[in-house]
Amino acid sequence: MRDHLLVVSDLRQILGENNVIGDADLMASYCVDWRGRFRGSALAVVKPSSTDEVAAIVKYAKAHGLSIVPQGGNTGLVGGSVPLGNGNELILSLARLNRIRSINTATDSVVVEAGVSLAALQAEAEAHERLFPLSLASEGTATIGGAISTNAGGTATLAYGNMRELVLGLEVVLHDGRIIHGLKQLRKDNSGYDIKQVFIGSEGTLGIVTAAALKLFPQPKSRLTAFCGLQSPELALKFLELAKGSSGALLTTFELIPRLGLDLVLQHFPASRDPLFASHHWYVMLEFSSAADALADIVAEQIIAKAIDLEIIEDGVFAKSLAQSDAFWALRENLPSAQTKEGASIKHDISVPLAHIPGLIEAVNRDVTSVMPDIRPLPFGHLGDGNLHYNFQSACGADPQAFLAQSEEIHAIVYRHVAEADGSFSAEHGIGQVKRHQLSHWKDEVSLDVMRQLKALFDPDGRLNPGKVL
Repeated sequence: MRDHLLVVSDLRQILGENNVIGDADLMASYCVDWRGRFRGSALAVVKPSSTDEVAAIVKYAKAHGLSIVPQGGNTGLVGGSVPLGNGNELILSLARLNRIRSINTATDSVVVEAGVSLAALQAEAEAHERLFPLSLASEGTATIGGAISTNAGGTATLAYGNMRELVLGLEVVLHDGRIIHGLKQLRKDNSGYDIKQVFIGSEGTLGIVTAAALKLFPQPKSRLTAFCGLQSPELALKFLELAKGSSGALLTTFELIPRLGLDLVLQHFPASRDPLFASHHWYVMLEFSSAADALADIVAEQIIAKAIDLEIIEDGVFAKSLAQSDAFWALRENLPSAQTKEGASIKHDISVPLAHIPGLIEAVNRDVTSVMPDIRPLPFGHLGDGNLHYNFQSACGADPQAFLAQSEEIHAIVYRHVAEADGSFSAEHGIGQVKRHQLSHWKDEVSLDVMRQLKALFDPDGRLNPGKVL
């Protein structure tokens, strides 16, 4: 391996003086994940501005035995975008690949580079009276490349699918610097294997996504957000069935929140307000959207009224303004931050078939509280697509380290029930470093073997984002 100073000098010859960071202090923020759980070190941070420059860096790294850690907004939750600190890693920041190359309202598609933020793409789409539906709490800094690498989901997956369903084509730099030019904006293309699919959700371990052709949708002309209280997850599931059956594609969001979650947000975000007069065991925040004026309002009001008549929900309120809608959304989006403010928590990102969710919540809560009686279960999230963030909050005043020391025992209970329900221990956050050891336990052996073969084919030297996923 080449000397550090020589590597930095070589890279500056390729990218220019200001686009290579070699100082450890200046690299520090790139070497830690945003939650501060994973820290590493790197030889340098490189910041190419084009696909050809990415390819040049990859070729240089291959020639000198260096590994590459692709990094977008570094907002991931599983430690997938930070180096291990093996002494031979380059962080390849895609921040300067931040151009929207084209937008086509006739085909409802856009070609965008990997470093563009979700918020920037959403704004550009809106300027053309179109919608890019992927929405995350971190969308101001989360990038398209990162969303593709983790196959991100979010709050609108129920209606539009996760990132995989939004990708039409990809431009990818392979381990040897060759480039897949796959940015066709086609809805139908059966010309052989769909190669782009292997890169979506691969967390930069098979190739480096530099640009993507993505789907757009008509901008909704009417949108209504509602916040409802009910007794149980069983009734929440009935409510979901009613809402889907009565509105079809108009239902875009269906989020489940327990009372504890709402209490934490109200406590740690004093500007927040409880939307309902009475306290309820569970809450659902749902949103209807339509390309027709006022249609979402009409359909939503009918569904809420029917749900109350059938005693599925106990109460419900509609957002009467954009500000009130934003206030409802803040209750949901501030929940993870409220957990952090409250203290230590043990987190899971799971998905199970919808019919299993009520039984899963009951069984997991029972078994976990039998081990830790004072623990506070906090399952919440995207009930509409079967994805729950099944978190557990420490007891008030509990020692954080002692609480977190029991994480593996809690993980085992949760994942056992998820497996019995034919679900997944990783729904939308990815594997990264956090769940790498879980993959070999919960993934079936044949699928795992195929994954290893794909890794060997696309990254025979093991230099692309080492130590992640496999």
